Amino acid sequence: MWIYQAERKLSLEEVQLVKTNTEAFLSQWRAHGQDLKSSFTVEYDQFLVITVDESFSQASGCSIDASVHLIKGLESALNVSFMTTSKVAFLQNEEIKLYPFNELKTQAKEKVITSETLVFDNTVENIAEFKSRWLKESGATWVKRFFSNS
Repeated sequence: MWIYQAERKLSLEEVQLVKTNTEAFLSQWRAHGQDLKSSFTVEYDQFLVITVDESFSQASGCSIDASVHLIKGLESALNVSFMTTSKVAFLQNEEIKLYPFNELKTQAKEKVITSETLVFDNTVENIAEFKSRWLKESGATWVKRFFSNS
C-alpha cells in the first residue's frame, strides 16, 4: 500500500485527471511480466491510495519505480507535490491541515493540535490497517509523543 499525500486539496477536475491516469496505469502495471492485482482510491480529494494484492503477485523494484513515474507525471500535470512526507495531515473542522513534522511539538504546545485532533497516519501498511487506523485521534498514534511536556 502506498499513500501519496498532495500538498493541497485537488479540484474536481484534478481528481478526475488523477483517477483517469491512475486507472490507465494500473490496467497495464506488471512485475516480472505478471499483472499486478491492484486498485486505488482518492480520499478527501488529497490522498491517492494505491494497493497491490500481494497474495496474487508482488510488486518489484521496477514496478514500484514505474508507479513513482506515474506520481511524477501527476505532479507535473497538476503542479502539486504528492511527496509531502515532511508534513503531517490533520483533519480539523472538516478541513485538512498540513503541519511540518518539525513543528508538531510547537503545534501541540500551542494547542493547535491536541490528543483528540484526527491525524492521517500514512504509515499504515495494508487495507485492514487503512480501514482501522488511517484516521485516528492523535493521542492514539505515534503523534502522542508530542503531547508530553506540552
